[in-house]
Amino acid sequence: MNATFLQTPIDYLKGVGPNRADLLKKELGIHTFQDLLNLFPNRYLDRTQYYKIAQLQQTNAEVQIIGKMTHIKTVEQKRGKRLVATFIDETGSIELVWFRGQKWIRENLKLNVPYVIFGKTNYFNGSFSMPHPEMELLDAHEKSIRSAMQPVYPSTEKLGNSGITNRVINGLMQQLFLESKNAFAETLSKPLLEQLKLASKKEALFNIHFPKSQAHLARATYRLKFEELFYIQLQLIRKNLIHKSKIKGYTFDKIGHNFNTFFSEHLPFELTEAQKRVIKEIRNDLGSNAQMNRLLQGDVGSGKTIVALMSMLIAIDNGFQACLMAPTEILSVQHYTGLVELCKKLNTSIELLTGSTKTSKRREIHEKLENGELDILIGTHALLEDKVKFKNLGLAIVDEQHRFGVEQRSKLWHKNEYPPHVLVMTATPIPRTLAMSVYGDLDISVIDELPPGRKDIKTVHRFDANRLKVFRFMKDEISKGRQVYIVYPLIQESETMDYKDLMDGYESIVREFPQPNYQVSIVHGQMKPADKEYEMNRFIKGETQIMVATTVIEVGVNVPNASVMIIESAERFGLSQLHQLRGRVGRGAEQSYCILMTSHKLSADAKTRLETMVRTSDGFEIAEVDLKLRGPGDMMGTQQSGVLNLRIADIIKDSEILKIARSYAMQVLKADPNLSSEENIPIKNTYAQLVKYRNIWNYIS
Repeated sequence: MNATFLQTPIDYLKGVGPNRADLLKKELGIHTFQDLLNLFPNRYLDRTQYYKIAQLQQTNAEVQIIGKMTHIKTVEQKRGKRLVATFIDETGSIELVWFRGQKWIRENLKLNVPYVIFGKTNYFNGSFSMPHPEMELLDAHEKSIRSAMQPVYPSTEKLGNSGITNRVINGLMQQLFLESKNAFAETLSKPLLEQLKLASKKEALFNIHFPKSQAHLARATYRLKFEELFYIQLQLIRKNLIHKSKIKGYTFDKIGHNFNTFFSEHLPFELTEAQKRVIKEIRNDLGSNAQMNRLLQGDVGSGKTIVALMSMLIAIDNGFQACLMAPTEILSVQHYTGLVELCKKLNTSIELLTGSTKTSKRREIHEKLENGELDILIGTHALLEDKVKFKNLGLAIVDEQHRFGVEQRSKLWHKNEYPPHVLVMTATPIPRTLAMSVYGDLDISVIDELPPGRKDIKTVHRFDANRLKVFRFMKDEISKGRQVYIVYPLIQESETMDYKDLMDGYESIVREFPQPNYQVSIVHGQMKPADKEYEMNRFIKGETQIMVATTVIEVGVNVPNASVMIIESAERFGLSQLHQLRGRVGRGAEQSYCILMTSHKLSADAKTRLETMVRTSDGFEIAEVDLKLRGPGDMMGTQQSGVLNLRIADIIKDSEILKIARSYAMQVLKADPNLSSEENIPIKNTYAQLVKYRNIWNYIS
């Protein structure tokens, strides 16, 4: 079947018409025959058995009955009306009930004609009823392409109310298969089908919509999941290869004075093996003539900043500038102070540009950037403004990139004749399956060990009833000269309630820890930036022992002397947020603690999250659990990336198929990068169709 047939607008399918077409487009995004074909069922019902009314049990099960309607009437009720019909077979009678769509049903159903009805039964006061049954005339039922297993398609309330029931969609699907004569073109190569013993495309599509048995369905599902993941991987890997061959980068072939001096004389600590490995990977990228496009993952505190600095020094040694963009002002200030401290004995000029940089300072920075006096610029989104022009930007580092939109990131790339090398850093460990799908076109480096001397943070879960013990523990730690964070949740919708929680918490802390023996800082989103800064600084300098805050401190505040993190209402936080918050302590040499406070009322998911936090501090393991609980879309904000709008596969449940699909996509491209061999023609054609008809390229890494 050629591709143009499948791109036919859905309006032209027999049985659709303009009104239905409009609803299918709006409600299910079905614009073409192809979209309908790819509307895969959510579940299947076994329709092999027919029941007699006398056989019905009080189990609320879905059953199928042959009989006819004898009466139909409208019954008034407290709110609105319901339509009730009497349905009989030779063994008894049952009531059929409709609460909506009554006009259509009254006009279209026939009395005393044999029907097959299907639906859930209810039992009340000695008699059975069936609300909103599916109904089909017996002779039509016997003629239709039907399988033992009845597909149930995704639907919406609006479709149901407009008479586009599951049966209607099933009918349209049958019509599509009749018109196409099931002549769907094969989309995978012969070797793939043979090596993996996959069903053909025709067989898979027929059996996903009209399966004869569970075994047929399983075979069809596997084939379609493999294909979907295979093409995503093919696109990502191909994009990476094209990127490397087409997008030229500056070649940094010199490892010079700045890098060598820093490495031999000013390193504050011995690099871990993981850091050395990652620096080597980056050096190789920078030395090739292709643009680097690398994702650097490392858990909180694993030493990504040193790796970033050493990469920037390579750029400077080769006569280029570097920039580092962070999502918040607090984080960019911290990067700035950290890097200035590390570079104080080197002859490098570093500046900071954020929303609150004064105009005169801005002018000076713009000038130094353009004439090349400035080596490293650190900042927030302010770096993206059109006024910011570099003399020669060679390396752009983006911290926590999922907080930046696609357009914002692409702006950075256009500040030069060639795009700069790109290093994306994240402290949110990304599970392998997700990394393969969302960032499959980036080269990935992982720092998977913490610097020596770091002690594991002890994490415990305590209920509100134990609060006095927790206070006692805080006092002990403060008496040893340590500092404590207490974090409250902040969820936008209920800001007033959160604010009240925070202020109540603050007041009870001030009562329990009175002046002059104790000093307490407070930081929340409704404060002026200058006040926030002032309170943060008091805590950083050690003038206050306790910092009561909302999640503003989640990313990047570095106070080595803080050894206790108390998270209030911990059940209201996501796993990755809890893990990020815990990473705020344990930055010094002392033993650190994280205490998760909750009420006794916990959902199953909340219990899993808390147990995971207590059990492990491995960010990657935590990310895997988080992925299972939340699903991929939420976790990475991948909805904007458009990669994971999967139709049938699920990258969590199908991670094994994903790995197989990726390795086969690699094999195919290694052997035949342009997909030009005879056997790969089906793959090449399908790939071309995907690019033409589906905007998969709508994200820039």
